[in-house]
Amino acid sequence: MSVPRTSGGVEKPKATLSDRVYFALYSRISNGDYAINQRLPSENTLSGELGVSRPVLRIALEKLRSEGIIYSRQGAGNFVRAAASKPVGFARVETLADVQRCYEFRITIETAAAECAALRQNKAVLDEIEHALDMMRMATGSREHREDADFAFHMAITKGANNQYFEASMRALREHIYVGMRMHGESLMTDGAVALQEVLEEHAAIFDAISARNGALAANLMRTHLEHSRDRLFGGGLLDLRMKDHPPAT
Repeated sequence: MSVPRTSGGVEKPKATLSDRVYFALYSRISNGDYAINQRLPSENTLSGELGVSRPVLRIALEKLRSEGIIYSRQGAGNFVRAAASKPVGFARVETLADVQRCYEFRITIETAAAECAALRQNKAVLDEIEHALDMMRMATGSREHREDADFAFHMAITKGANNQYFEASMRALREHIYVGMRMHGESLMTDGAVALQEVLEEHAAIFDAISARNGALAANLMRTHLEHSRDRLFGGGLLDLRMKDHPPAT
């Protein structure tokens, strides 16, 4: 496992065990493993599945509740909440063209969100971004790609923009983004450890720019990172997304 990055000789805090449980449950809910209004498994079951104690699990569940992702019913357990902040719907990803369009949209909103996050940063946002980055760092050290940590990193930055429209759009696109991230992750695993390290360094540079309150640099680095991810996936050969002419109706 790689050593956590340091700044000024001070070791950056690692993601806690409860953070890892949070990301694992967040990923399950994002992937639809638990449907809206479905009851989550009992605490005993979840703690056993995730290999953690119930106190650690409860910290992760409380974070999910505070973010409105789950809710509790007294005596009945925890349930997945409908995404009230999801104002729009998107058709399922069906083609590579859809994946490319999703990247196109992400480049637009995430570049702006990164700049805003740098200019409007606060400690809670920086901690959340860094926790996700730390999970990515550990995965890279194990030569793995973690879509849940990757999405959590980008989601935290979007939340840091303090603009509900950015955040709502990202939440609505979560399943679509996961498709692209999975495909990108597979291409990274094929390319090997060097490619994984390069992607980690791109994420770390974005975090550093946000930490330094350098909005212009954060925006430029986010754009470059997303363009690199898209180009790695498509091998530099993007699809022609121009609308095709249709014959006149008869």
